[in-house]
Amino acid sequence: MHVQEWLETIPAVSIYLLVGVVIGLESLGIPLPGEIILVSSALLASQHGEVDPVVLGVCASAGAIIGDSIGYAIGRKGGRPLLAWLGGRFPKHFGEAQIAMAERSFEKWGMWAVFFGRFVALLRIFAGPLAGVLRMPYWKFLVANVLGGIVWAGGTTAVVYSVGVVAEAWLKRFSWLGLLVAVLMGLTSMLVLRNRAKKAAERSEGLPVATSEPGSVPAAD
Repeated sequence: MHVQEWLETIPAVSIYLLVGVVIGLESLGIPLPGEIILVSSALLASQHGEVDPVVLGVCASAGAIIGDSIGYAIGRKGGRPLLAWLGGRFPKHFGEAQIAMAERSFEKWGMWAVFFGRFVALLRIFAGPLAGVLRMPYWKFLVANVLGGIVWAGGTTAVVYSVGVVAEAWLKRFSWLGLLVAVLMGLTSMLVLRNRAKKAAERSEGLPVATSEPGSVPAAD
């Protein structure tokens, strides 16, 4: 079953909790499809009035901020052994190559890696724990975490919701026009093909037909 179809079967309160928890766990460092859940829920909100996009954006932002903060605390306490343990459990996400790439990003960008990491799937999982492991000052992490969480979660919800509403209205408005255009195109194609077939038949009838009788001798030049 598609994610959005499944979300349609559960109450709005459950959707808010699900979005907050999944995004929170993803931000904490557990590889989960937080972005897919958020986008599907925002699209659902644009189609059904039961889901409030504002509440959805607040829950998503809260989950992102809280999850990252917990991840930071765990990373600061667990240190490098934590990354080694995660690498053993989730080698595709916390392998040596992925950790090295994330560390280079943090060394180069600092707190901006936490902020912009929200928009990159891999860094979204790493940001909190790795900031703690690398001993980033908490105030820097907190500022980047709060701003990044609000911009990413709230912005994604707003954009997807707006696009969904506009798309649905456009489809409703132009559905009959699209059907009419399709019918006209079909009729035009049939007339063109019929006209071409008629002209081809006329040309074939006007061509001389060469016949030869048995025993006839071609005329000499």
